[in-house]
Amino acid sequence: MSGHSKWASIKHKKGALDAKRGKLFSKLIKEITVAVKQGGADTEANPRLRTAVLKAKDANMPSKNIESAVKKASGNDSSENYEEITYEGYGPEGVAIFINCLTDNIKRTVADIRATLSKHGGNLGENGSVAWQFEKKGIINIEKDQVKNEDELMEIALEAGAEDVIAQTEGFTVKTDPEQFYNITGVLKNKNIAMVNAEITMDPKNCITLTPDKAEKIEKLINALEDLDDIQSVSSNEEIAE
Repeated sequence: MSGHSKWASIKHKKGALDAKRGKLFSKLIKEITVAVKQGGADTEANPRLRTAVLKAKDANMPSKNIESAVKKASGNDSSENYEEITYEGYGPEGVAIFINCLTDNIKRTVADIRATLSKHGGNLGENGSVAWQFEKKGIINIEKDQVKNEDELMEIALEAGAEDVIAQTEGFTVKTDPEQFYNITGVLKNKNIAMVNAEITMDPKNCITLTPDKAEKIEKLINALEDLDDIQSVSSNEEIAE
């Protein structure tokens, strides 16, 4: 989600995941596993693992669980090999949907995604059908009460390597190159600026503006997709009209 709907989406998602902590931890462990297998167990030398560990800590995953996941992925256990794959499609109102998955069974995953899209008025597209509408970015959301001075936040973020700081109704969105993401989140933490959400995701280049009732249909579709075990993240290009 993006635009004005982003904040409501973040809060709803966090509340829903709190109620499904076991499923959330499972998804986080998958990401840690893939990150370690691709780049090793050293967080300083493996940006993807640093980001995965940061996300796990933000979700209040116990340190022992994180350490155990890293250790297990570093071993010779070949029973947990996940393939990273993306799917593209459309939701109601022609909204573009980009889905990132980690799976050990592609047939199951694509069948679940196709069924979920169809149930909520969407459809699965071909590779490349919507990817051009997104770009990979680090997205950091900060609520307004965390910032005393907007200019100061902008100065801190831009000096740390951020590309842009966008003021919105409920707070600020910091956009970064993925390679600068971990550095910027570290700087913000050192400045005691709490982040309500921080992730590397597919950010829409342009958004379709929808009325609240139409946007609600997209929200239901995204929630249903994110509830699937193999789905790590879902990006869409809609925003709610003011």
